[in-house]
Amino acid sequence: MPLTLFVVDDDEALRRSLLLLLLSQGLAVQAFDSGEAFLSAIDLRQPGCLILDLRLGGISGLSVFEQLLTAHSPLVTLFLSAHGDIPTALEAVRRGAFDWVEKPDTHQLLDKLPAAIALARARAQALRQWAELTPREREVARLVGLGQANKEIARMLVPPCGHRSVETHRANIFSKLQCANDNELGRWLAAHPWLD
Repeated sequence: MPLTLFVVDDDEALRRSLLLLLLSQGLAVQAFDSGEAFLSAIDLRQPGCLILDLRLGGISGLSVFEQLLTAHSPLVTLFLSAHGDIPTALEAVRRGAFDWVEKPDTHQLLDKLPAAIALARARAQALRQWAELTPREREVARLVGLGQANKEIARMLVPPCGHRSVETHRANIFSKLQCANDNELGRWLAAHPWLD
């Protein structure tokens, strides 16, 4: 399934220009003229790449980004910023945005886009792997990631189970998530905080 790029910008000429540019690169693209239109149209739980203008009519790009953070969205966000907005864009990157591009530098956008798309694809893969776990395995995975021992996990689960069952769950988790040990699993979970 191809990854979708979303463009949110209230400048119609720039939005159309970006749409044509990205379509010419063979990318699946949807464009929106406001943050409200974007938020009401898409599933925030799906991975993808978002090119988001910081300054929008209606709710700001920063407010849209706040909603993505609150929803634990896996969307990779690349901000478009006018020169005066650079400190705000840098703060957004510090809070988890992928990067920012000064408008209307399309060359810089095309330079940064492959890495953003690669990250979005990695997040899509992580979601597929996480979906392969049973609800019980997800519960165990989170406790293993916190450094809990098998016997302790067995007591913490509701309903409780034997530590041998936890060992079986742990082996299944490592196999499905392609992790070799507890430390790798902890790092994997920390790298994907948007998983449910």
